[in-house]
Amino acid sequence: MRSDNQQPVPSPPPDVAAAFASYPRAVRSRLTELRTLIFEVAASEDVGAITETLKWGEPAYLTAQSKSGSTLRMGWKVAAPEQYAVYFNCQTTLVDTFRTLFPELRFDGNRAILLDASKEPPMDSLAVCIAATLTYHRAKKTRRDHGK
Repeated sequence: MRSDNQQPVPSPPPDVAAAFASYPRAVRSRLTELRTLIFEVAASEDVGAITETLKWGEPAYLTAQSKSGSTLRMGWKVAAPEQYAVYFNCQTTLVDTFRTLFPELRFDGNRAILLDASKEPPMDSLAVCIAATLTYHRAKKTRRDHGK
């Protein structure tokens, strides 16, 4: 997905780096891949700078500058050590949309996509989901402005 004109992915803030370091190696590797994908998609969608922070102790990504999108968070739970998740705001229609577009993915209600740490993540599908999340408010405004 990376093109030659994209900026390198920035280093995470110290608190986010500490959260990544706390995850098991296999999960940390998968989450690091997703982190890179988030920054690449953000650059391709022209959503402005991404704010990387912790929410509920987990890495979270916001379009704080442009306010074009909804918060995206990812994490891992000791209770389900073989999986990790990408979380979305459950007050949005995002997960319902993803469920329609990608029925092969596993979901947790209307809040998350669940992924198996032992398998390659479906990066193309996740890129679509990330793009929709980072542009959620911009797309909603466009639909409203066009009477849809």
